[in-house]
Amino acid sequence: MKGQIGAKGTPKGFQAGGVLVIALCHFIHDIYSSFLSPLLPLLIEKLSLSLTRAGLLSTVMQLPALFNPFIGIWADRFSVRWFIILAPSMTAIPMTLIGLAPNYAVLLMLLFITGISVSLFHVPSPVMVARLSGSFTGRGMSFYMMGGELARTVGPLVAVGGVSLLGLDGFYVIMVFGLVSSIWLYLRFKDVPIRGTQEHPPSLKTAWRQMQHLLLPLGGILCARGFMHAALITFLPTFIEMRTGDLWLAGISLTLVEGAGVVGVLAAGSLSDSLGRRRILLVSLVGGPLAFLAFIWLGGWVRFLALMITGFTLLSTTPVMLALVQDNSRSGPAAANGFFMMMSFIARSSVVVIVGFMGDLIGLEATYVCSALLGLLGIPFILMLPRKQA
Repeated sequence: MKGQIGAKGTPKGFQAGGVLVIALCHFIHDIYSSFLSPLLPLLIEKLSLSLTRAGLLSTVMQLPALFNPFIGIWADRFSVRWFIILAPSMTAIPMTLIGLAPNYAVLLMLLFITGISVSLFHVPSPVMVARLSGSFTGRGMSFYMMGGELARTVGPLVAVGGVSLLGLDGFYVIMVFGLVSSIWLYLRFKDVPIRGTQEHPPSLKTAWRQMQHLLLPLGGILCARGFMHAALITFLPTFIEMRTGDLWLAGISLTLVEGAGVVGVLAAGSLSDSLGRRRILLVSLVGGPLAFLAFIWLGGWVRFLALMITGFTLLSTTPVMLALVQDNSRSGPAAANGFFMMMSFIARSSVVVIVGFMGDLIGLEATYVCSALLGLLGIPFILMLPRKQA
């Protein structure tokens, strides 16, 4: 890779090797960050936690996402490779030590540290992927996001398997894979100081002003999509179980969605390089709600085909939006991505509460219909996106 980086830190073409390394480390990193949910029952039993205190754990872990723009500014001022190199270890260590936490306060501290590390990885890593992707940013983001999607599928299995073999107290041994990942990243990228394209990146206020024409419409899309995402990912097993009484089928349904989403993530970014970002987003935010409505109203095997189409279209939007952010940010790309990820966190965490409230108020089926219709509200925001590089 040495000698292939341009004067401004931009590779001349798509460097598949470097992109795949980051995608694989994204996979390893996100496996560790997905450990909380499968281990939560054991932590509740060990520390005698109430459900309220247990629910707060996830919130504390995600709280550092509010500081993503500041992390982006720091990443723009330094070589982003150090944030990416250290993050797998910084996430692996606290997440594998949670089984040894002697009390609730220590557990909160470990999860907050994990949240910081998660932000340190996810804010600058798309910038590095964009630099290594040349003019194929969408393709690079597809590979990158595929690593994260696969991790959310495999992570719970790794956690349960690790605890079964080593016990909760011996679970810390699994951190070795995160440490090896950081060493591998260092050896791979130690001679590639990838920075922003300007010697003096803009301030946070300036970065927002430069990107608000893009970030505001993307925020609208995130909120509109968020209703379908919350209904589908958070409440799908509950919806299927209420409809059929079959818990096994409920679990399989979520696997179908995630599997279709992996394929969608891999395809959408690459297609957006040739067909345009706006066009792919438009197809996703028209096809997704319509397929979701078909899933709600139809029966038999057609319902599950519609469910897979919903997962394919709905989850495929993230790499396209990440590519859009990098396409339109030249002076402070990490700060721009930080703003985008902060907005994504706020939209996701707030909308899921609204969807849950709607489910209690009007029933889950009516909530699903409303969520699909609200998803269509993202279409006007797509039309507001800048035409240049979109």
